Amino acid sequence: MNKVCANAGAAIVGISNDMTLMLGGFGLCGIPENCIAALAKSGVTGLTCISNNAGVDDFGLGLMLQSRQIKKMIASYVGENAEFERQMLSGELEVDLIPQGSLAERCRAGGAGIPAFFTPAGYGTEVAEGKEVREFNGKPHILESALTADFAIVKAWKGDTLGNLVYKGTARNFNPVMAMAGKITIAEVEELVEPGELDPNHIHTPGVFVQRIFQGKSFEKRIEQRTVRSK
Repeated sequence: MNKVCANAGAAIVGISNDMTLMLGGFGLCGIPENCIAALAKSGVTGLTCISNNAGVDDFGLGLMLQSRQIKKMIASYVGENAEFERQMLSGELEVDLIPQGSLAERCRAGGAGIPAFFTPAGYGTEVAEGKEVREFNGKPHILESALTADFAIVKAWKGDTLGNLVYKGTARNFNPVMAMAGKITIAEVEELVEPGELDPNHIHTPGVFVQRIFQGKSFEKRIEQRTVRSK
């Protein structure tokens, strides 16, 4: 299988209206910038997007919120995106807010073929409404179902033409678990190399999980909240 695509536009071919997408990243760290920009230009609508958050107003998934391409967000944090907040409060956007650890584990479970699991996170809150509750070691837990997607779109530091991926630092975040949970996984990388150039001991996502890969360009790598230590 030839997994290499020429660019983001070629990589997202097949993504159509009303599909479910997973998009890696945490804040603006490790987001698939090129693919999101391509999706924003594509005009596809009615999407359900699974992502830790939705970028900011003029970058990341915020671009797709502005153009009303997203019907539903499954996320854990909305605090840095005013348009996200406005659409949610006005009822224009359906939002499923999930505790961050539960979101990560639901994606991981989906990739591992585990249909559901019990967790104490969210018990006694709105998160638990309508969900089965069981007690383990004297503590109540709620049943959470796995998450999967039609397409998972991730960002890696390096990748080879077979789809093996290496993430860098905190950009690793949600990318590895989401890469496992898509029916089709697209990886955009900063550097695309030939097979054998990556140390097998350093590979975070094996190529078996990746169907499409391309070398991105012009990564902005914005910093969402710049914090510096005082002298």
